[in-house]
Amino acid sequence: MDGEGEAEGEGASAPPGAAALLYLPDGSALPLPLEPPPGPTAAELLRRLQGALRLPPAAGDALALWLGSELLEVQLKPRHRPLRLVRHWPELLLRFSLGSPAAIAQDEPCLQLRRNVFFPKSRELELQEEELLRLLYEEAREQLKAGRYPVDPPEAAELGGLSCRLRLGPFEPGQHTELSLRPLLGELLPPGPPARWGALFRRSREPGPAQRLLEAFARAPGPEAPPAGLYRDFLRRCHALPGYGCAFFPGAIERPSGGLLARGGLRPVSVAVGLEGVTIIDPRQKHVLLSLTYPELCWELVGAVGQDGDPAGQDGDPAEPPQLWLEFDGDHEGAPVNRLLRVFSPQAELMSALIECCIELGGAAPPPEEQPTPPGAAAATPPEAAGARGAPLRRQESVTRPRLQRLATIDYVREGQELRRVKPPRRSASFFSRGGAGGGSYSPVAGGTGGAGSEQG
Repeated sequence: MDGEGEAEGEGASAPPGAAALLYLPDGSALPLPLEPPPGPTAAELLRRLQGALRLPPAAGDALALWLGSELLEVQLKPRHRPLRLVRHWPELLLRFSLGSPAAIAQDEPCLQLRRNVFFPKSRELELQEEELLRLLYEEAREQLKAGRYPVDPPEAAELGGLSCRLRLGPFEPGQHTELSLRPLLGELLPPGPPARWGALFRRSREPGPAQRLLEAFARAPGPEAPPAGLYRDFLRRCHALPGYGCAFFPGAIERPSGGLLARGGLRPVSVAVGLEGVTIIDPRQKHVLLSLTYPELCWELVGAVGQDGDPAGQDGDPAEPPQLWLEFDGDHEGAPVNRLLRVFSPQAELMSALIECCIELGGAAPPPEEQPTPPGAAAATPPEAAGARGAPLRRQESVTRPRLQRLATIDYVREGQELRRVKPPRRSASFFSRGGAGGGSYSPVAGGTGGAGSEQG
């Protein structure tokens, strides 16, 4: 990621015989000796780590070094020197975080080994080395445990069942029971969204987490399955989860105004940026708000410090953080419109730089494993499935389905050489008028023609 290179400077020092603790995805730490200033580069440290752990050459592409704390996470470029960045960490926090002066003074980054954002999923499934697959599995499991990936309960149970198989061995009907698995639920299942009062009645009729986990454990492969195959199966399932393989950035978007509670203001979000596109996630409710591939979006960075094109001496607006504007296709009452969504974040500059880098690496092109839809597949789709996606006020069960009705976007259409803003659908002010509301659809138009590269700010 860009943005941290400017803070590198001379003057960092390390006492003789000093070592850096590098934290592995499973939580263990490995001491790595440090030379005198300016210290080794991230590429040099990664090569030493490969030798210490006896990892295959592919580990140099699949893994990367990160500096992370509660306030900021950055993937290091090969040329970055961790010792320098640690020395200038407070300066990075002042620029890319909203931490208080006291929090910044006490914040200390950790050097971590994590998945490389630029490593394609297709190559990940080609890996054969068990130890490398285990490291990728451990990080994916930790990210799930932290609640970063929105996942539906059935899929969470299947992932938990594979983790049970790897942790406890093959399933034994008499030994493994709901009671024995219950203490492990927090380790094996990701946290769900906060329970609502209406959901309590439905949950009373559904299998509990321990029962779902036990049933998935029983379906897991038997003793003949090698660990490498189980790790690969786990990662393959994670590939379908929003945000997998992405870098995550904190941000906020505007809430739609109006409604029963007339709630406005900002909604905290987590922005996941990866090789395939951008996903905006509600970290509290654990569901997707918006998911766009690079061919479906344009973007622009606004308000960043020292941004290209700004007047001389302009350092951005200190009253509000920089903004990342996303433009994508939608429809309003059946008519195609362009939509604008702005994301407020002190890390908007890092998001924009990562988006640009992913597109340069081929993110705007469809994945190589993606095949064209067979001619008969469209005809086999049930008629109700095609129209259900854009139905207003439709109950959405899956947390991975975008909830565009919860976004406050600016919609406009082009009329000749002019742009005309479209009024948003009227939001009902009471339960009694909600049934008759005829607001427009909020589903995005598939195969948007916006070219992200040409609109980059």
